[in-house]
Amino acid sequence: MYARYARNITGFIVSALFGMAIVGGIPAVATAQAPGDDVRRLAEHPAVRSAFRVIEELEPRTIRELIELTEVPAPPFMEDERARVYAEWLREAGADSVFIDEEGNAIGIRYGRGGARGSTPEGERRTVALSGHLDTVFPADVDVTVTQRGDTLFAPGIGDDTRGLIAVLTVLRALEAAGIETEADVQFIGTVGEEGLGDLRGMKYLFREGADPIHTWIDIDGTGLGRIVNKGLGSHRFRVTFRGPGGHSWGAFGMASPAHALGRGIRHFQDVADTLTRSGPRTSYNVGRLGGGTSVNSIPFEAWMEVDMRSESEESLARIDAAFRDAMRRALAEENALRRAGPEIELVLDQIGDRPSGEVADDHPLVERALAVMPLFGAVPALTRSSTDSNIPISLGIPAVTIGSGGIGSGAHSPGEWWINRDGHLGIQANLLLLVSEAGLAEPIP
Repeated sequence: MYARYARNITGFIVSALFGMAIVGGIPAVATAQAPGDDVRRLAEHPAVRSAFRVIEELEPRTIRELIELTEVPAPPFMEDERARVYAEWLREAGADSVFIDEEGNAIGIRYGRGGARGSTPEGERRTVALSGHLDTVFPADVDVTVTQRGDTLFAPGIGDDTRGLIAVLTVLRALEAAGIETEADVQFIGTVGEEGLGDLRGMKYLFREGADPIHTWIDIDGTGLGRIVNKGLGSHRFRVTFRGPGGHSWGAFGMASPAHALGRGIRHFQDVADTLTRSGPRTSYNVGRLGGGTSVNSIPFEAWMEVDMRSESEESLARIDAAFRDAMRRALAEENALRRAGPEIELVLDQIGDRPSGEVADDHPLVERALAVMPLFGAVPALTRSSTDSNIPISLGIPAVTIGSGGIGSGAHSPGEWWINRDGHLGIQANLLLLVSEAGLAEPIP
C-alpha cells in the first residue's frame, strides 16, 4: 500500500513553499505566508510545474476518455455501470485503494505522508477529497452518443459532470507521473445522486454520522474556470398528492375533486409565497411538474405536483416550507367542505428533497487559496452560491468549494449539451494546484 513512498523523488522539499522557491525571479522571504501567497509559490515548484506539463501531454487521452465515459449511461439511481468503469480507471491511474461504497460512490484513496498538514490537531490522519458526480439528469432511454462538429463535442451530460470526473482522474494521473506526494490523504471520488431527486444521497452517505472523516472537500462541477462556489443554496422539494375515489364527471358530480384541491393549493401557496420572496434573503419557489386524471369526463382519483423551494437562508427556507404545508392543508379542508356526496379526499406530502444551505467564509484559507489559483490560469475569480455536492460539507461546517473543470460548454440538462476544449487543460491544472495547496506538499523519503 505504501510502496509508492519508496520512490526517489527529486526536487521535493517543503521549504520550497516558504524559503527557497523563486517567484518572478525574486527569492521568497522565509516567513509564514498567507494562503494565497503559498499558492503562488507552490505554482512555481518544479514538481508542480512537471505535473502541469503532464496534464498538457495527457490531453489526447483526457478527451478520448471524456468521450468514452460520457457514452456510459448514468441515469438517476442507475449509476452502477459508470461507477464500475470509473473505479477501474482510478485503480489503473495509481490510487492505492479503490472501492465502490454501499451507496454507489466510486472512491480511490491516495495515501499521504502524514506530515504537519497531514494530521489534525487531534492527531488523526487528515483527508482532502477531490470529486465529480457520476449521475446525469437524463433517463435511460436518452441517447448519450457523443458527436463532433468542428471543435465541439455534443452529448447529454458531457459537461455536467462527465468532464468533472475526467478532471479528477487526470489530476490523479498527473500526481503519479510527476511523483508528487502530499501530506494529507487524498480521496478521488465519483459521487452518486447529485442531480434532481438523487438529493445528494452520495454525499449524505459520505458525511453520515460515524463515517471516516473528510476534512476538506473540493468539488469539480460545471465547465469554465473562475467561478468558486463557497455558499450552498438550500432547497426543499415535495411531491404533493391529493387522493379520492374519483368518478364520472356527470354521474358522480358533487364528490370532492383531487384536481380542484390541487388548484386551490397552488393558489393559496403562491399568495403567501409571493410576500415571503419579495424581501430578505433571496428565496424562490416553483411548481415544476403536475399530473393525474384519466379522462376529460372523469373526476380524478389522484392529482399530484412536484414543488421546489430554495433559499440562501435556512430560516427563510423554513418559513416558506411552513407556508407551503399550511396552503396544502387549507386546500384540502376547503375542497372537502364543498363536497356534496362521497367520502373526503386525503392529502399526502412526501418530501423528496432536502438540501441544506450554509457558507464558507470568504476569508477562509480554502477560499483564499481558490481565489489565488484562478488568476494564475487567466481566470477572473468570482465567489458565488449554488446547489452542488458541496452543500453537505458546508452545512456541517467542513470547508468545501466547487469550481469548474475548464474548457467552455453550455446546454447542461438538455439533449443539446456541448463542450469545447478551449484551453481545457488550464482547468485541470487549477484543480491540481488547489488540491496540492490544500493537502500539503510532502518532502521525499531519504
